[in-house]
Amino acid sequence: MSQAVHHAIDSSRYAKCVEASKRIRWDIDHDVIRGRKLDFGKKFLPDGLSMAAKLPFLSAEGQRLFSQVQGRTYANVFGLVERFIGAKVLEISRGHWLGDQVALEALVRFTDEELKHQELFRRLETMVAAGMPPGYRFLPQPNDVAQAVLAASTWAVLALTCNIELFTQLHYRSSIDSDMQVDPLWKDVFLFHWKEESQHAMLDEMEWLREDERLDSAQRDRAVDDLIGLVSAVDGICRMQATADAEYFLQTAGREFDAAQARAISDTLLAAYRGQYIVSGVQDARFLAILGSMIDARQGARINAALAPIVGAGH
Repeated sequence: MSQAVHHAIDSSRYAKCVEASKRIRWDIDHDVIRGRKLDFGKKFLPDGLSMAAKLPFLSAEGQRLFSQVQGRTYANVFGLVERFIGAKVLEISRGHWLGDQVALEALVRFTDEELKHQELFRRLETMVAAGMPPGYRFLPQPNDVAQAVLAASTWAVLALTCNIELFTQLHYRSSIDSDMQVDPLWKDVFLFHWKEESQHAMLDEMEWLREDERLDSAQRDRAVDDLIGLVSAVDGICRMQATADAEYFLQTAGREFDAAQARAISDTLLAAYRGQYIVSGVQDARFLAILGSMIDARQGARINAALAPIVGAGH
């Protein structure tokens, strides 16, 4: 359907996002980093996300390293997904070029903030690399992943984007904010990230619903298949990076592990990554409500069947 078709929008909701964007606007150096360095005597990810408690044979130092390895990947994953999110939001802003200019401003601000987040996570990776042992590898390539994701339907990409930006908020509120063992600078990175992701999730929802209005039942059915494919691709990234991070941890932990312990480390990393990047999002009540308003029972059953091995493996 042509981009020239305009669907009714609630301009006031876009205006709220613009107002929030102006009010909470932050600068990487002035507001977030503030001349500080990371404290490598602290954790980066809280136990609630890292699942470190599943590895009782790790010392306090081992648990801290386990959280730092995962935290490094966590930041890199967000830098990766924001590559395709920014590109998709810039693309869909075309639908507002000759329409509601408040909606256009909201999406332009969204894109600008995603570019800033990418820079923030590049800066964080440089800081982490300076303080951790060599040998860490982040395997998925942002441009390759973005190209693959953007080949899917807009409906599916917006579904994945909404999911990501909702679980970002959930992770900060439920785990990162309350854990006093997490490095203060690391915590601030995700505090400021969360502040801007809050209105991004609102925009995701509005644009996803607008896109859904454009689809007939056959197109929506294909879009559901695309979403299932994207979730499978995310799981592939989880598997690949969990393997790389397990190898790195085993090489740098400063002690030997028996075969059962090494396997437990690898399995826990995969379970943690699936929990962080898939399960926490697909079980989010707001995401389920939005998705449920668009799909029928048969499509929901297809999604649940695809998710079952991933969700079940994390328990």
